[in-house]
Amino acid sequence: MKLDRVRTAFVWRVSAEILTQLLDALVSDRVLNELEKEFIMEENQSRANKARCFIDTVKKKGDKACTTMIHHLQNKDPTLFSHLHLSSDPSVQEGEDTYLCNKGFFAQFA
Repeated sequence: MKLDRVRTAFVWRVSAEILTQLLDALVSDRVLNELEKEFIMEENQSRANKARCFIDTVKKKGDKACTTMIHHLQNKDPTLFSHLHLSSDPSVQEGEDTYLCNKGFFAQFA
């Protein structure tokens, strides 16, 4: 299933540095709070487990959180963003980002 490949690719390919930058960005945007960030970083020993916990937490926050994370990923790691086949077309409407959260990139984390 395509969604499984996307999830696996994110978990395997996201670097610890990018994951930290994404966490910081989402805390700055008030999508996550400091306690959530600390939990993700301290309760998970491996980078892959941190990535899984991060995705699960963002998904639980809803469509707006997913959209915000997707935009930060595009800015912070365009290569990974492209590899995951997320749209980088600036003409993509907001509804497309919501689709990616609900049916695409994050759907398998529910």
